[in-house]
Amino acid sequence: MEFFNEAVNILKILVIALGAGLSVWGVINLLEGYGNDNPGAKSQGIKQLMAGGGVVLIGIKLIPLLAGLFG
Repeated sequence: MEFFNEAVNILKILVIALGAGLSVWGVINLLEGYGNDNPGAKSQGIKQLMAGGGVVLIGIKLIPLLAGLFG
């Protein structure tokens, strides 16, 4: 059981890290879009930022519920 709980903790960390990376990349695209007045980059940046935030929320709220399934 300890192995399962540790695996869930590692999964949580990885999902949060991936979401944070996607959010940072979205902010970079968003700033590039505003700097160059590029509407395509602005649109892509805000989509990446929102998607990254959603992935982070999944890592924070949903993944820990897995630990309680068998505990």
